[in-house]
Amino acid sequence: MLSLFRWLARRPLWFLHAIGAVLGWITYWASPSYRKRFHENALQAGVSPTDARPAIASAGRMVAEAPFLWMRPADQPIGPQLNWQGRELIEVALRAGKGVVLLTPHMGSFEVTAQAVAQDLAAAHGPITVLYRPARKEALRQVMDQSRARPGVATAPATLAGVRQMIRALRRGEAVGLLPDQVPPEGMGVWVPFFGRPAYTMTLAARLVQQTGAVPLLIWGERLARGAGYAVRVSELGEALPTSDATQAESAAIINRAMERLIRQCPQQYLWGYNRYKQPRSAEPNV
Repeated sequence: MLSLFRWLARRPLWFLHAIGAVLGWITYWASPSYRKRFHENALQAGVSPTDARPAIASAGRMVAEAPFLWMRPADQPIGPQLNWQGRELIEVALRAGKGVVLLTPHMGSFEVTAQAVAQDLAAAHGPITVLYRPARKEALRQVMDQSRARPGVATAPATLAGVRQMIRALRRGEAVGLLPDQVPPEGMGVWVPFFGRPAYTMTLAARLVQQTGAVPLLIWGERLARGAGYAVRVSELGEALPTSDATQAESAAIINRAMERLIRQCPQQYLWGYNRYKQPRSAEPNV
């Protein structure tokens, strides 16, 4: 698998995205359960089938672009172009010596956001630390372990040690990144609405902000058409988080609402097939 990834990493982005679009549709038609979840999640969010349909190919492009993002030469930039919108929000916080918690949903190319921060900001402000969950399959885990640690990017496992690593980075005034719409392990989340339906939601994102005084910002990487690169869009959270972690449900609900607003901007690139409403064992929803 490592040899295949290396070969794919040398292919142009438009080629990978073309293959990915086909892969996305094959997966959609081959898996009735995936197809059902895709439509149920989009319907729950009030997204029409017309607006959700492009997300089928987008999911495949996310998979196909991974070798390029993980294994291209360290000195090769991200795509033909990298367009920023709102980068100054990150720079202002970092120049003030405050840590930054960058939050992105399962939308667009969330891999590219960390690499964009590393490529353009790490030299002046230190690396970005990204929370990740190791792959279950051994072959894929080996590929990820060898390729995700790129210049300017530090990885933190989704463990207590990884959380401590992120807190230390924030206290040094650096940036960290995570996906707050990822279903957390049992005991690490609360039940709050996501598009009107109870979803088990991580408390870590808000607690990182509350414990370190870091600045929370939203970020996502829009995948441009025909392999033209990516647009990295940064914006403010929109609502102030409580200063205490005693109201974890309120904080998680604020972040979920921010994710909803972001997803509505581009439902064509959200992973509607992601099992967002999964129920961890023994974690009963408080409807």
